[in-house]
Amino acid sequence: MSLLHLEDFTAGQTFDLGQHMFGEDEIVEFATQFDPQPFHVDPEAAAASNFGGLIASGWHTGSVFMRLLVDGLLARCASMGSPGVDELRWLAPVRPGDQLTATLQIEDVRPSKSRPDRGLITTRAVLTNQDGAEVFTLRAPLMIRRRAEPDG
Repeated sequence: MSLLHLEDFTAGQTFDLGQHMFGEDEIVEFATQFDPQPFHVDPEAAAASNFGGLIASGWHTGSVFMRLLVDGLLARCASMGSPGVDELRWLAPVRPGDQLTATLQIEDVRPSKSRPDRGLITTRAVLTNQDGAEVFTLRAPLMIRRRAEPDG
């Protein structure tokens, strides 16, 4: 299988990146190591919090999205990384048993003016839960290698 290059992307294109089910043990394990707030690691404390129960760390949700992005697109793409994230939103809590579905839409494709071997695709990612509610959105540029440098 050949890699996708900048020329293979168009504005409006959408990629289905897959799904992930969040389990209670996974939520607690991630949060214990990286975001040990009570509503992420202690079911009793979480029940008494404003969330009314255990929820995944937003950083956990973002990490799951990244894995789905790599498996669903970047592993078959001439990716050169990203210069950063323009917007990140956690819109609703992610709870044990939630199954999230990831999609990525290409908003813009443009060759680099200063580096002819690459370009940027502007992307908007969405994670939706099993009820169709958006729980996470992310807007970020991705650097993608061009198939060949243009003449001149």
